[in-house]
Amino acid sequence: MGGALALLLDRNELCTTVEIKISYFLAVSSGTLTCDTRIIHKGNRIATLESEVKQGKKLIAKAIGTFLVYPASKKQAPVTSSGGSA
Repeated sequence: MGGALALLLDRNELCTTVEIKISYFLAVSSGTLTCDTRIIHKGNRIATLESEVKQGKKLIAKAIGTFLVYPASKKQAPVTSSGGSA
């Protein structure tokens, strides 16, 4: 979820998790899982995201997360969309 949000942040912004709630519906022991994440809301300081994990058409888990968006300090290098420092 944070990775999806990081793609939308300005170069001088960072984010951190405030809360994540995950509901698991089915157990999985093999196969391919996909996770789709959408941003429900992104304000100046708070962002809310929702993710669904599926195996084919079966819903395996669903999560909702709240993230704090804050300015990077001058001591920190700006973060690129790939997660590394610029």
